[in-house]
Amino acid sequence: MTTSTYAARRAQLETYFDRTAVEAWARLTSDAPVSRVRATVRAGRDAMRAELLSWLPADLSGRRLLDAGCGTGALAVEAARRGAEVVAVDVSPNLVELARERHAGLRLSGRLHFQVGDMLDDTLGRFDHVVAMDSLIHYRTPDIVRALARLARRTDASVLFTVAPRTPLLTVMHAAGRLFPRGDRAPAIEPVGEGALRRRVAAEPGLQGFALARSRRINSGFYLSNALELVRR
Repeated sequence: MTTSTYAARRAQLETYFDRTAVEAWARLTSDAPVSRVRATVRAGRDAMRAELLSWLPADLSGRRLLDAGCGTGALAVEAARRGAEVVAVDVSPNLVELARERHAGLRLSGRLHFQVGDMLDDTLGRFDHVVAMDSLIHYRTPDIVRALARLARRTDASVLFTVAPRTPLLTVMHAAGRLFPRGDRAPAIEPVGEGALRRRVAAEPGLQGFALARSRRINSGFYLSNALELVRR
Protein backbone atom coordinates (compact mmCIF):
# COMPACT_ATOMS: atom_id res chain seq x y z
CA MET A 1 0.00 0.00 0.00
CA THR A 2 1.76 3.12 -1.13
CA THR A 3 1.23 6.30 0.83
CA SER A 4 -0.32 8.01 -2.20
CA THR A 5 -2.77 5.13 -2.82
CA TYR A 6 -3.87 4.99 0.80
CA ALA A 7 -4.15 8.78 1.04
CA ALA A 8 -6.23 8.97 -2.14
CA ARG A 9 -8.67 6.34 -0.92
CA ARG A 10 -8.83 7.90 2.53
CA ALA A 11 -9.65 11.28 0.95
CA GLN A 12 -12.52 9.70 -1.03
CA LEU A 13 -13.93 8.18 2.15
CA GLU A 14 -13.63 11.46 4.04
CA THR A 15 -15.48 13.31 1.29
CA TYR A 16 -18.22 10.70 1.09
CA PHE A 17 -18.90 10.29 4.81
CA ASP A 18 -18.36 13.93 5.71
CA ARG A 19 -20.34 15.54 2.90
CA THR A 20 -22.30 13.24 0.60
CA ALA A 21 -23.68 10.75 3.11
CA VAL A 22 -23.47 12.35 6.54
CA GLU A 23 -27.25 12.84 6.94
CA ALA A 24 -28.06 9.33 5.71
CA TRP A 25 -25.38 7.87 7.97
CA ALA A 26 -26.65 9.81 10.96
CA ARG A 27 -30.16 8.41 10.40
CA LEU A 28 -28.91 4.86 9.77
CA THR A 29 -27.00 4.82 13.06
CA SER A 30 -29.93 6.19 15.08
CA ASP A 31 -33.34 4.71 15.91
CA ALA A 32 -35.07 6.92 13.33
CA PRO A 33 -37.33 5.23 10.75
CA VAL A 34 -35.48 4.09 7.62
CA SER A 35 -36.37 2.25 4.42
CA ARG A 36 -36.68 -1.55 4.42
CA VAL A 37 -33.35 -1.82 2.62
CA ARG A 38 -31.55 0.36 5.15
CA ALA A 39 -33.28 -1.46 7.99
CA THR A 40 -31.52 -4.66 6.88
CA VAL A 41 -28.21 -2.79 6.87
CA ARG A 42 -28.89 -1.40 10.35
CA ALA A 43 -29.75 -4.88 11.65
CA GLY A 44 -26.63 -6.34 10.05
CA ARG A 45 -24.39 -3.69 11.56
CA ASP A 46 -25.96 -4.22 14.98
CA ALA A 47 -25.32 -7.96 14.70
CA MET A 48 -21.74 -7.43 13.55
CA ARG A 49 -21.03 -5.00 16.38
CA ALA A 50 -22.38 -7.49 18.90
CA GLU A 51 -20.26 -10.27 17.38
CA LEU A 52 -17.04 -8.26 17.55
CA LEU A 53 -17.76 -7.15 21.10
CA SER A 54 -18.32 -10.80 22.07
CA TRP A 55 -14.73 -11.53 20.97
CA LEU A 56 -13.38 -9.05 23.52
CA PRO A 57 -13.04 -9.74 27.26
CA ALA A 58 -16.23 -9.01 29.19
CA ASP A 59 -14.18 -6.92 31.61
CA LEU A 60 -11.91 -4.48 29.79
CA SER A 61 -10.73 -2.62 32.88
CA GLY A 62 -7.11 -1.53 32.50
CA ARG A 63 -7.12 -2.21 28.75
CA ARG A 64 -6.66 0.29 25.95
CA LEU A 65 -8.74 -0.11 22.78
CA LEU A 66 -8.67 1.60 19.40
CA ASP A 67 -11.96 1.90 17.55
CA ALA A 68 -10.52 2.34 14.07
CA GLY A 69 -13.22 4.01 11.97
CA CYS A 70 -15.60 4.69 14.84
CA GLY A 71 -18.39 6.43 12.90
CA THR A 72 -20.96 7.64 15.41
CA GLY A 73 -19.39 5.69 18.26
CA ALA A 74 -21.71 2.83 19.24
CA LEU A 75 -18.96 0.21 19.59
CA ALA A 76 -16.61 2.64 21.34
CA VAL A 77 -19.25 3.44 23.96
CA GLU A 78 -19.90 -0.22 24.77
CA ALA A 79 -16.18 -0.92 25.13
CA ALA A 80 -15.80 2.07 27.45
CA ARG A 81 -18.75 0.84 29.52
CA ARG A 82 -16.85 -2.42 30.01
CA GLY A 83 -13.97 -0.44 31.50
CA ALA A 84 -11.63 0.11 28.54
CA GLU A 85 -9.87 3.35 27.77
CA VAL A 86 -11.08 3.90 24.21
CA VAL A 87 -9.57 6.03 21.48
CA ALA A 88 -12.26 6.32 18.80
CA VAL A 89 -10.95 7.76 15.54
CA ASP A 90 -12.60 8.50 12.20
CA VAL A 91 -11.68 10.42 9.05
CA SER A 92 -15.01 12.30 9.06
CA PRO A 93 -15.12 15.43 11.26
CA ASN A 94 -18.91 15.54 10.99
CA LEU A 95 -19.36 11.95 12.18
CA VAL A 96 -16.93 12.47 15.04
CA GLU A 97 -18.79 15.61 16.09
CA LEU A 98 -22.07 13.69 15.93
CA ALA A 99 -20.54 10.94 18.11
CA ARG A 100 -19.46 13.52 20.68
CA GLU A 101 -22.91 15.10 20.73
CA ARG A 102 -24.74 11.79 21.08
CA HIS A 103 -22.60 10.55 23.95
CA ALA A 104 -21.79 13.80 25.74
CA GLY A 105 -23.98 12.93 28.71
CA LEU A 106 -22.39 9.57 29.47
CA ARG A 107 -20.37 9.29 32.66
CA LEU A 108 -17.43 7.22 31.55
CA SER A 109 -14.74 8.76 33.75
CA GLY A 110 -12.71 10.10 30.85
CA ARG A 111 -12.39 6.66 29.27
CA LEU A 112 -13.85 7.65 25.89
CA HIS A 113 -11.92 9.89 23.51
CA PHE A 114 -13.31 10.76 20.07
CA GLN A 115 -10.96 12.31 17.57
CA VAL A 116 -10.62 13.03 13.86
CA GLY A 117 -7.70 11.34 12.19
CA ASP A 118 -6.13 8.36 10.46
CA MET A 119 -6.55 4.98 12.15
CA LEU A 120 -3.00 4.07 11.06
CA ASP A 121 -1.42 7.07 12.80
CA ASP A 122 1.37 5.75 15.02
CA THR A 123 1.04 8.71 17.38
CA LEU A 124 -2.23 7.24 18.68
CA GLY A 125 -0.03 4.95 20.76
CA ARG A 126 -0.21 1.29 21.78
CA PHE A 127 -3.36 -0.72 22.40
CA ASP A 128 -4.39 -4.04 23.85
CA HIS A 129 -7.14 -4.42 21.25
CA VAL A 130 -7.99 -2.81 17.91
CA VAL A 131 -11.42 -3.06 16.30
CA ALA A 132 -11.85 -2.00 12.67
CA MET A 133 -15.50 -2.65 11.86
CA ASP A 134 -16.29 -2.01 8.19
CA SER A 135 -13.43 0.48 7.89
CA LEU A 136 -11.16 -1.68 5.69
CA ILE A 137 -13.87 -2.84 3.28
CA HIS A 138 -12.98 -0.17 0.71
CA TYR A 139 -9.41 -1.45 0.25
CA ARG A 140 -8.01 -4.32 -1.81
CA THR A 141 -6.53 -7.37 -0.15
CA PRO A 142 -2.83 -6.34 -0.34
CA ASP A 143 -3.66 -2.93 1.13
CA ILE A 144 -5.78 -4.49 3.90
CA VAL A 145 -2.90 -6.75 4.92
CA ARG A 146 -0.42 -3.89 5.01
CA ALA A 147 -2.85 -1.82 7.06
CA LEU A 148 -3.26 -4.73 9.48
CA ALA A 149 0.53 -4.95 9.81
CA ARG A 150 0.70 -1.27 10.75
CA LEU A 151 -2.05 -1.71 13.32
CA ALA A 152 -0.58 -4.95 14.70
CA ARG A 153 2.84 -3.48 15.44
CA ARG A 154 1.27 -1.37 18.21
CA THR A 155 -1.27 -3.96 19.42
CA ASP A 156 -0.57 -6.35 22.27
CA ALA A 157 -3.50 -8.79 22.15
CA SER A 158 -5.88 -8.78 19.16
CA VAL A 159 -6.98 -6.96 16.03
CA LEU A 160 -10.61 -7.52 15.07
CA PHE A 161 -11.65 -6.42 11.59
CA THR A 162 -14.18 -6.98 8.86
CA VAL A 163 -13.95 -7.46 5.11
CA ALA A 164 -16.50 -7.71 2.34
CA PRO A 165 -16.54 -11.43 1.44
CA ARG A 166 -16.08 -12.39 -2.19
CA THR A 167 -19.43 -13.93 -3.14
CA PRO A 168 -21.08 -14.10 -6.59
CA LEU A 169 -23.82 -11.69 -5.52
CA LEU A 170 -21.46 -9.13 -3.99
CA THR A 171 -19.17 -9.35 -7.02
CA VAL A 172 -22.09 -8.57 -9.34
CA MET A 173 -23.25 -5.71 -7.10
CA HIS A 174 -19.69 -4.37 -6.97
CA ALA A 175 -19.44 -4.39 -10.77
CA ALA A 176 -22.88 -2.83 -11.19
CA GLY A 177 -21.96 -0.04 -8.79
CA ARG A 178 -19.19 1.08 -11.10
CA LEU A 179 -21.80 1.82 -13.78
CA PHE A 180 -23.26 4.72 -11.79
CA PRO A 181 -21.84 8.22 -12.30
CA ARG A 182 -18.91 8.78 -9.95
CA GLY A 183 -20.62 11.62 -8.12
CA ASP A 184 -23.66 9.47 -7.33
CA ARG A 185 -22.03 6.49 -5.67
CA ALA A 186 -20.06 5.69 -2.58
CA PRO A 187 -16.41 4.61 -2.74
CA ALA A 188 -16.50 1.02 -3.93
CA ILE A 189 -16.48 -1.89 -1.52
CA GLU A 190 -13.74 -4.34 -2.47
CA PRO A 191 -14.78 -8.03 -2.25
CA VAL A 192 -12.09 -10.13 -0.57
CA GLY A 193 -11.53 -13.89 -0.78
CA GLU A 194 -10.80 -15.28 2.69
CA GLY A 195 -8.37 -17.86 1.37
CA ALA A 196 -6.26 -15.25 -0.41
CA LEU A 197 -6.42 -13.01 2.65
CA ARG A 198 -5.19 -15.80 4.93
CA ARG A 199 -2.29 -16.59 2.59
CA ARG A 200 -1.22 -12.95 2.47
CA VAL A 201 -1.50 -12.59 6.24
CA ALA A 202 0.69 -15.69 6.71
CA ALA A 203 3.29 -14.27 4.31
CA GLU A 204 3.32 -10.71 5.65
CA PRO A 205 6.52 -10.06 7.66
CA GLY A 206 4.75 -7.48 9.81
CA LEU A 207 2.22 -10.08 10.97
CA GLN A 208 4.56 -12.91 11.88
CA GLY A 209 3.70 -12.49 15.53
CA PHE A 210 -0.03 -12.90 14.82
CA ALA A 211 -2.35 -15.62 13.59
CA LEU A 212 -5.88 -15.51 12.18
CA ALA A 213 -8.30 -17.19 14.55
CA ARG A 214 -12.08 -16.79 14.54
CA SER A 215 -14.10 -15.93 11.45
CA ARG A 216 -17.81 -15.14 11.28
CA ARG A 217 -19.99 -13.93 8.41
CA ILE A 218 -23.02 -11.72 9.01
CA ASN A 219 -25.64 -11.64 6.24
CA SER A 220 -28.64 -9.38 6.73
CA GLY A 221 -30.40 -8.36 3.51
CA PHE A 222 -28.19 -5.70 1.94
CA TYR A 223 -25.53 -6.05 4.63
CA LEU A 224 -22.89 -8.72 4.09
CA SER A 225 -19.65 -8.62 6.02
CA ASN A 226 -17.10 -11.08 7.37
CA ALA A 227 -15.43 -10.64 10.75
CA LEU A 228 -11.95 -12.00 11.43
CA GLU A 229 -9.73 -12.06 14.49
CA LEU A 230 -5.95 -11.61 14.49
CA VAL A 231 -4.43 -12.72 17.79
CA ARG A 232 -0.88 -12.37 19.00
CA ARG A 233 0.82 -15.76 19.17
